[in-house]
Amino acid sequence: MHFNSMRYLTLLLICLAGTQIALAQEPKPQQPTDPNAELKNVVMPQVRTQDTTIRRIMEELQKIQASDQSNSSAIQGLLQGREIDNITKYQLIRNNIVYASETYYLLNKKIIDLKSRTTTNNLDVFITSLNNPESKELGFSLSDRIVELVEKVVLKGKKDKNDDKSNKIVESTKSIIASPIFQSFTSLTPPLAIANSVMNFLHSVSINNKEINQQTLKDFEKELNKYVVYYTALNDANNKFEYGLNFNKDQLNLLHDNLYDHIMFTASALKFNLPQRGNKSLGETLNDFFFDFKKEKVVLFFDDLENKYTKGKKVDYEALLRENPNLKEVNNQLEDLVMQTKRFENLYNEYFTLLDSYYGKVASALKIAQDNGLADKSTIDAKQSEFRNLKDEAVKEIQASINIKELYNNTDKIKYRYRIF
Repeated sequence: MHFNSMRYLTLLLICLAGTQIALAQEPKPQQPTDPNAELKNVVMPQVRTQDTTIRRIMEELQKIQASDQSNSSAIQGLLQGREIDNITKYQLIRNNIVYASETYYLLNKKIIDLKSRTTTNNLDVFITSLNNPESKELGFSLSDRIVELVEKVVLKGKKDKNDDKSNKIVESTKSIIASPIFQSFTSLTPPLAIANSVMNFLHSVSINNKEINQQTLKDFEKELNKYVVYYTALNDANNKFEYGLNFNKDQLNLLHDNLYDHIMFTASALKFNLPQRGNKSLGETLNDFFFDFKKEKVVLFFDDLENKYTKGKKVDYEALLRENPNLKEVNNQLEDLVMQTKRFENLYNEYFTLLDSYYGKVASALKIAQDNGLADKSTIDAKQSEFRNLKDEAVKEIQASINIKELYNNTDKIKYRYRIF
């Protein structure tokens, strides 16, 4: 505005100077010497020149005035646009952080839930029953079958009440099977350990018993291997599922640690009391923390912040953003939180992939039992159908408990792609 005023003043001076020059150059009127002298001095070229100069100066002044008004409007528009830009930035930050507080809570809850999962109780009971050497789920007991094989194949049906050697072999076999050592084994190991121990026992007995030759032992081992192959396949299925679960849990633990670090950063920026782990587990620590750090409290934080920067009836968003740069940084770090939810989604899906693979391997083991004549087809079909139903029930139970869609819907509200500087 100072520059424009100077232009006005300069043009006015030019105008006055031009007028003075024109007047100075105008010839002084002389006394007429004849009657026609007045007519000769009616129109003077200098007057036209003077009128044109003034008109041009006035036109220039009008242009300058119009330009000044346009510039003033533009400046006001820029100021208004800047204010709108600050409001937009603030609203984006506020909404993102409010939604993020809910996402923190949901992600923590679902990580804890998935970490606690192995299988359901019914599915565990089913697998345990197949693992039990005394179980007759497939129509036979491994313990009984081993004793029968010893009597029929090794002793060739010659067992007699008065035959001390044969009786001792049978009783020793039963003693091995009933050993409490095998009861402490986990997974599907007991049947395999029992079969291996009985085989080693018979090999040692054959050294001093001429009736138990190498061919007899081979025949016994061939029949015993029909069971061993089935239990080995079942054991492989269980071990791979357990390994997969442990790896899944390790990844969930790592994700939980990363979530904790992210929550610490955000809580610090919003001036909340930070969660203290102490001797508590991470899950317990965060569960306690979310009694205070929750969506309602975050909304209240922003309400108080707006009140602090309210002047008259307007919030000074520019000052608010300038004096609280940590809010921008929290907003710009939310991409990492969204990536954490996607990582959880992957681990969640991997769990069901593990369960599907587990079902397929158990079904294959049951088919081996059928092919080896350990159980008839109708029994195997019934067991496979039972296992499939139990697996489907487990899937539905976990899906209902974790409710991954709830996490999707909340995370989608976070506009993390809009970074603010």
